[in-house]
Amino acid sequence: MLWTASQVLRKFSTSSHHYQNKLKLAIIGQSLFGQEVYSNLRKQGHKVVGVFTVPDKDGKADPLAVAAEKEGTPVFKFPRWRVKGNPIPEVVDAYKAVGAELNVMPFCSQFIPMNVIDHPKHGSIIYHPSILPLHRGASAINWTLIHGDKKAGFTVFWADDGLDTGPILLQRECDVEPNDTVDTLYNRFLFPEGIKAMVESVQLIADGKAPRIPQPEEGASYEGIQKKSNAKVNLAQPAEAIHNWIRGHDKVPGAWTVIDGQSVTLYGSSMLGGSVPEGQPLDIEGASQAARVTKNGLILYGTDGKALLVKNLQFEDGKMIPASKYFSSGESASVELTDDEKTMAEEIRNIWKGILSNVPAIEDTTDFFKSGAASMDVVRLVEEVKQKCAGVQLQNEDVYMATTFQDFIQMFVRKLRGEDQEEELVVDYATKDVNNMTVKMPYQCFINGKFEDSENGKTYDSISPSDGSVICKVSYASVGDVDRAVAAAKEAYENGPWGKMNPRDRGSLLYRLADLMEEHQEELATIESIDSGAVYTLALKTHVGMSIQTFRYFAGWCDKIQGKTIPINQARPNRNLTFTKKEPLGVCAIVIPWNYPLMMLAWKSAACLAAGNTLVLKPAQVTPLTALKFAELSVKAGIPKGVINILPGSGGMVGQRLSEHPDIRKLGFTGSTPIGKQIMKSCAVSNLKKVSLELGGKSPLLIFSDCDMDKAVRMGMSSVYFNKGENCIAAGRLFVEESIHDEFIHRVVEEIKKMKIGDPLDRSTDHGPQNHKAHLDKLLEYCEIGVKEGATLVYGGKRVDRPGFFMEPTVFTDVEDHMFIAKEESFGPVMVVSKFKNGDVDGVLQRANDTEYGLASGVFTRDINKAMYVSERLEAGTVFVNTYNKTDVASPFGGFKQSGFGKDLGEDALMEYLKTKAVTVEY
Repeated sequence: MLWTASQVLRKFSTSSHHYQNKLKLAIIGQSLFGQEVYSNLRKQGHKVVGVFTVPDKDGKADPLAVAAEKEGTPVFKFPRWRVKGNPIPEVVDAYKAVGAELNVMPFCSQFIPMNVIDHPKHGSIIYHPSILPLHRGASAINWTLIHGDKKAGFTVFWADDGLDTGPILLQRECDVEPNDTVDTLYNRFLFPEGIKAMVESVQLIADGKAPRIPQPEEGASYEGIQKKSNAKVNLAQPAEAIHNWIRGHDKVPGAWTVIDGQSVTLYGSSMLGGSVPEGQPLDIEGASQAARVTKNGLILYGTDGKALLVKNLQFEDGKMIPASKYFSSGESASVELTDDEKTMAEEIRNIWKGILSNVPAIEDTTDFFKSGAASMDVVRLVEEVKQKCAGVQLQNEDVYMATTFQDFIQMFVRKLRGEDQEEELVVDYATKDVNNMTVKMPYQCFINGKFEDSENGKTYDSISPSDGSVICKVSYASVGDVDRAVAAAKEAYENGPWGKMNPRDRGSLLYRLADLMEEHQEELATIESIDSGAVYTLALKTHVGMSIQTFRYFAGWCDKIQGKTIPINQARPNRNLTFTKKEPLGVCAIVIPWNYPLMMLAWKSAACLAAGNTLVLKPAQVTPLTALKFAELSVKAGIPKGVINILPGSGGMVGQRLSEHPDIRKLGFTGSTPIGKQIMKSCAVSNLKKVSLELGGKSPLLIFSDCDMDKAVRMGMSSVYFNKGENCIAAGRLFVEESIHDEFIHRVVEEIKKMKIGDPLDRSTDHGPQNHKAHLDKLLEYCEIGVKEGATLVYGGKRVDRPGFFMEPTVFTDVEDHMFIAKEESFGPVMVVSKFKNGDVDGVLQRANDTEYGLASGVFTRDINKAMYVSERLEAGTVFVNTYNKTDVASPFGGFKQSGFGKDLGEDALMEYLKTKAVTVEY
């Protein structure tokens, strides 16, 4: 039935008319739509005998009243037409006095009595923005989109005493675009075509050709008025339903949700096809999973796993921002206007004055909306400014984001200058086809979220230890680069989103970073292998694998950092509450070694970031490439700019400046004891910054005759040769009980002979090259000293005859306590073995502890009592029993004595990057 009626209406609405018959009209309504209908009806020769509209608001007349008064048409501004359901006689009499033949109601928010509706000769016609009988009610456009209708439209119908149930005069329809909002649908079709249709309807009536087609009840629906109070979006539903709800309230009344305890209105929704952009997680009340703030906007997820994009957010104070800027801090610095720009600003001030006619003067602080502007005034402002200043890219949303005149001018000038463009991360890669892939390696300094050359333009060669070839040139950071990086980290900590972020959101970002590291683990392991010489399988499992685990572990700690409540003596008669807070330190410096480039970065950085600090990190000069790749991934994870800064270069320049810098509050260092002492001194003299040091070691491993020999041989070799001996906790000296000594050495040598030395990317390789040539030379010298002092070189001690920095796994026996190799760390594949007398537990303990180092230690025995006795007396930060190298992200790691102080990993590591504040309240 409706289809038939539509065909009839379409016939009428598309036929040609000659406007010969004219009517006397009363226009009852308001808004710019009402103004346009009024003006067009007058242009067609109809006589408007009276305009009935709403009273002025804040001293500003409705657009319909402004137009009518300008033309001399009688204007009536009745606050209401009824009281307690009864018509107000004087209002009705004033209306009847104009003698209208037809009431035209283009948009009317007032309830008009039926004795007014029925009074004229031709009755009354009303515009309704839906295809009746669908979506009766005052929020028809909203519900068209909320329900996901594929067609939208409007109806001009004859008013009756029902609720949008009168006979249909004319209908038009259009397709609903996937991302239409109330505003776009209204502006594209319902507004311009609705004006034409109202004028056409009046002429049909004047010509006696207007149909009265009863509305069918089949397919009829009525929905209530959508207000701000009932526009909260339910995020626990499929993505398309969320999208339809948001766009169905855009711009009025605005769908909202709760973020960080305040109502935030969502605008500019669209369904997201393809991959989801990377960004910063954001918890939203009632969401099925964390949202994500990306460079394109806010990503929301439905219960079906699909995603939608929200472009703009509006806060409770009315301020609107791009959703992509949710975590951005503060206001942008004001721009200084040129003379030409000042002239344009005054022209724009006149435009504002023309729109805000009720405002005596447009001041810098004048708020567009608080001065009475409505949505159509936004359109007018945008179009007038674009007409005045051709070429500027201005959108309606820009007005909502800059509501005061001063903010609007600042926004306009930035757009005019092209300063509002989003900055993309630009990476100039060094590429290498290796390991069945093309690895892409950043090689520049990473400062304040950008890769850039060093200040002085200097570079150095990063050398592959496998063959001595140049991998790429790397920026060589200067003191000036350090200062810029520290300034960026300080700004990010004090004013950026990182310092204001909820701990759980910070954790979500670190989880995302770990996920990205896992996605890129093969590439990271390949870079680690070619840059440090690590065997690929070990790099994949340990160098990269444990780095991922470390970030996930500390990500989980972010929202679990707690203080305590402390009972104290009360200050009678008052009472007191004392509690402690754990707070981040601020800007931290991290200086890491070359043996585990990525893992050492992770051990320190993850705890530092989880605690809420920002950092400047100096990787080892010879192994910078995985740290710079990590920097790239941190941007993709959504870590705000300035939070992480990476400076490749020399320890003598970059490391020294970091230790002296007055804005750094903590320095974490892993490296040699002599350098650690120098750093500690500089940190004390500069600003007494907090320090944690993981330094040299000469870790003893005690192997008793009652051990599991197979395990002792396997683990004893691992304790020395793991990662080519370039291992902080490597067993620097093995004490083997006399009765099993010879068997142990024999079995070790036989196993060494089976080890494959070669290309670290070869999956069957057991032993790769030493990290760099200077270190290889030092190891060869170390072995020469051992031989000269009288130790027995059982195996190895020489460079492997092949390109690259390869050294034979080495075994020394008959090492006496006074010898150089008994006291000093080799940091290479050199097993230093000494005998101890059968049963002499206390004697071997005394020898094991006779060192200034105390990083790690180990014992192999089947006797649990002996194991516990020895572990209690070994002076080392870590004791391994019947195992070795078994570190875990949850277990604290650090040394005693001249092996340093402070811990990496575990809860203890967090405390290295936090300070305790005590607060006492009297009440």
